[in-house]
Amino acid sequence: MNNDSMNSVAIIPGTNGDWQPCPELLTEAEAICFLRLDTIDIKNPAETLSRYRKEGMLRATQISKKLFYRRKELDQFLDRLTEQNPR
Repeated sequence: MNNDSMNSVAIIPGTNGDWQPCPELLTEAEAICFLRLDTIDIKNPAETLSRYRKEGMLRATQISKKLFYRRKELDQFLDRLTEQNPR
């Protein structure tokens, strides 16, 4: 990983229509926003995220009974998708 990606600051939509810094550990809803699954014509973005996990495309971290997504995992997921399908 180069220094540019390690020093980048990502933002995600906040609950009040504002923008907030992207945390290193994201909830399911935040991961959906980060991947922009909520902006495309997908009936159930949470189901799509679950399918990515089941197919081994994306890893989540379980803390207690809740799943979280590390920003690093989401960035690597996007890198792999881009390499597989560069447009």
